[in-house]
Amino acid sequence: MDWLSPENVIALATALIGVVATFAALIYERSPRRRHIGYRVQMDTYFQDFQLPSGRLGSTGADDDGDDENGGEDEQAVVRSVFNPALDLTDPTLVLLRIENDGAHDIEVDDYNTSALRGLTVRFTGRHVHGCAVLVGDGPNAEDIRDHLTDQQHRLLPEGDKLHIPRVALDKGDHFKLVVLLSGGNAGGEVKVTGRLRRGKIGENKSSSSTLDSKPQQFTRPARVLIGLLTVCVVTLASLVLATGEEKQDKAQSLCAEGDLRLIGSSAFTRTAEALKKAYEEECPGARIEVATESTDRGARELDSIGKIALDGSPPVISFSDGPLSRSDFPRLQGRSTSVAVFTLIVHDDVKLKNLTLAQVRDLYAGRITNWNQIPGGPDLPVVLASRGDDSGTGDVLRRQLLDGHEEKPGSDPEPVCNGKVERGPAPERCALDSTRQVLEAVGSTRGAIGYAELRSSVGAKGMHTVSIDGRPASVADIATSGYPYRSVEYAYTYGTPKADSLTARFLNFMTVSGGSAEEAMRRHLQLPCAEPEALQICAPS
Repeated sequence: MDWLSPENVIALATALIGVVATFAALIYERSPRRRHIGYRVQMDTYFQDFQLPSGRLGSTGADDDGDDENGGEDEQAVVRSVFNPALDLTDPTLVLLRIENDGAHDIEVDDYNTSALRGLTVRFTGRHVHGCAVLVGDGPNAEDIRDHLTDQQHRLLPEGDKLHIPRVALDKGDHFKLVVLLSGGNAGGEVKVTGRLRRGKIGENKSSSSTLDSKPQQFTRPARVLIGLLTVCVVTLASLVLATGEEKQDKAQSLCAEGDLRLIGSSAFTRTAEALKKAYEEECPGARIEVATESTDRGARELDSIGKIALDGSPPVISFSDGPLSRSDFPRLQGRSTSVAVFTLIVHDDVKLKNLTLAQVRDLYAGRITNWNQIPGGPDLPVVLASRGDDSGTGDVLRRQLLDGHEEKPGSDPEPVCNGKVERGPAPERCALDSTRQVLEAVGSTRGAIGYAELRSSVGAKGMHTVSIDGRPASVADIATSGYPYRSVEYAYTYGTPKADSLTARFLNFMTVSGGSAEEAMRRHLQLPCAEPEALQICAPS
């Protein structure tokens, strides 16, 4: 399930929203209007090619007196009597026009906002109207509709290129058809129905199939094209996400190897190392990784010793260092930058200070400030320096980055534990501790104590708080531009070059590949991966 990353979840959610939106738009387009009269030109052909569909007829025409009784006559005979083929017409054509109530409500006579004699007007551009027959279906209102349209008082009224249709009540789903005789133009010309409905509209419908009376399409061709394209794009997006997930999974598999591996070195890197171990073992079940971090110097010496007696080249050990190791001290160790580590100064909560200047930090660790009240706003408490031993990488970064290369409290012999005793002598109490965990415990339990640790370990620790340096808080977010000084590049060292297919080599690649779960683990522990653009300049060899 490696593909189920936050960004992929977001992309899949976006795809799902797109699909839902597509179908919502489709349903909305197809949903019936409040009031709507639709019309469809179902046939527009030359007179001699016309074939009458089944139905019951009524008629009116510009050339008849309206006295025809159609009750029991043959329908084709009625058409012949209304549309006399002997008429001397130029280019006679016939149009079959369907008028339908396809809205959500019944339409009453009073719902037309037109004159009493004109509910709708049909215009046949470029042609002249000569006559019209009404064709109705078998619905319960069919006879009433036909009688109303052929009644002398309300009847259909030809006028030049127009045919006026009287206001007629149409229940939801009702329809009627008009067979209109025209002349003076070609078949297939423009036919448009106009009129006004109260809280409704009149519009042209398109059949959804080749069947004349099939259900009309309720959305336009551009809308259908847009919906189709959107659906294709959404499905493509989802496919790409899944394909990317499979690609990432394949990449993760290529970084896997079986066997045993030890992670040693900087205790400041302990939590991050444990997170990396967990992430790798989840992706590569055949790997067994042990985290045994103590300090940068001890890890380097242990790796160097193991490597010298190893029989098969590079041993399965990686040692982490807060900063680069000396090439002269460890010529066979090869390092790779992995991340930018941010460190912070921490003080006991009884010391209410939130910021120290760089000069004050140097005075504290040089022994020139022995009581916190020597700093404006500080309490009357003796200073206790909760430090690390000389083999600590975190302490080495402190000396290089903050103390200008000077040692902590020169000439002093540190205590093995911080007892917080009141010392009014010429120098503050200093204790040298073996690990980051011990420093955190000492600062949190000793009044007046100040120490230093990796940022992630310090966040949320009890009894203490972090302090800014020259107004700059410890933060990974803007480390490339903030000018915060207490930081270092974290290195992963091996003895010589491990074999490309070994667990050691593949774990190193796993740590440094861009976009992988190792990068996520480092970020969670407030380490900035060197693969990130903002870290490239910091991680570049000096």
